[in-house]
Amino acid sequence: MTCRVLHAGLLTTIQDLGRRGHQREGIPAAGAMDPLALRVANLLVGNDEEAAALEITLAGPTLSFDTSTLVALAGADLSATVNGERAPPWRALRVPPRATLSFGQLVRGCRAYLAIGGGIDVPAVLGSRSTYLRAKFGGVSGRALRRDDVFAALAPSPLSRRIEAGIARAGSRVVVAHWGAGPSLVPPYSTFPSVSLLPGEHTPWLTTGSRQQLWSAEFRVGAQSDRMGYRLEGAVLELSEHREILSEAVTFGTVQLPPGGSPILLMADRQTTGGYPRIGEVATVDLPLVAQLKPGDRLRFRPISLEEAQRQYFAREAEFAQARAAVALRHR
Repeated sequence: MTCRVLHAGLLTTIQDLGRRGHQREGIPAAGAMDPLALRVANLLVGNDEEAAALEITLAGPTLSFDTSTLVALAGADLSATVNGERAPPWRALRVPPRATLSFGQLVRGCRAYLAIGGGIDVPAVLGSRSTYLRAKFGGVSGRALRRDDVFAALAPSPLSRRIEAGIARAGSRVVVAHWGAGPSLVPPYSTFPSVSLLPGEHTPWLTTGSRQQLWSAEFRVGAQSDRMGYRLEGAVLELSEHREILSEAVTFGTVQLPPGGSPILLMADRQTTGGYPRIGEVATVDLPLVAQLKPGDRLRFRPISLEEAQRQYFAREAEFAQARAAVALRHR
C-alpha cells in the first residue's frame, strides 16, 4: 500500500509512542500528543500499539490510497470522509482502491490519529519513527507532510489481514466495522476539562493565595502553545520568595512556573530538563484531555494523590488489555 498526500492540511506528522532511553543524551521523547488515541487506532487495525500513524492537527489532509486499505481514526472528530462517505472515529474501516480520504469541519478535539494496517513505513531514528520537528528528524525528513509526499505501509499482521477480510465481506465500497472502541477507551474530550494534577516538588513554594488559585482558577491555553508545551493564561501564580534551582528532569505533563507567573504545561516535544519550579504533574490518564485542547480552550486543575493516579492508570491499562484480547478473539 502507498498513500499520496493531495493536500497537506495544517500540521500532519508521523508519530508513534516516542523515543525511549535517550533523554539522558538530551534527546526529547516526542511521539503522539494523545498516546491513548494512537494506541486505540492501532488496536482497531490489528497493529502493534507502538506502530507509526498520522497525527492530524485541526485541519486535516487529503490522502489517496492506491490499493484497498484497512484504516482507523481515533482522537478528534474532524469530519473525515472517504469518497464522500462518512468515516467515523473509533472504528476500523476498509477503503477501496484509489479512494480519497478527506477531512472537514472540526467537531470535537484538536488532534486525530490515522492508523493504517501494518503501520507507516518510514526509517526509524533512535528507535522511533516519530517526527521531532525542532531537530528535523524522524517521520518524513523530520517535517510535516507536504503535498505530493508519498509513504508506504509495512506488511499487515495476520490479525490485521483477518480484520480487513472480515470487513471486506460486507462489500467492495467503503465499509465501516460494526464494532469499535468501547466507552471506557474513549476519553471525555472537552474544551473545558477538569484535569487531575499531582502536587509537584515545588508546590509548597507558592504563596497561600497562589496555591488556592492553582486548584480553583481557570487557565486558558495561549496562542503561543505547540507540541513542546502550552502556555497557560489567566491566574498569575507567585512564589513566597525568590529561589534558584538547578535544572531537573521534566516529563510529559510537568507544570512549570517561570518568573512571569503564567504556568507552562509541558507536552510531547518537551525538553529533557528544566530550571523553573515544578508545581505539578498531570496524571497520565488525563494527558489525552490536555492533548486535545487548542488555543483558546480552558482547563481547571484538581488535586489527585499518587496512589489514586496509579490506580486509575492501572485500571485503564487493564481495560486496554481486555480490548486487545477481545479484538483478537473476534478475529481468530
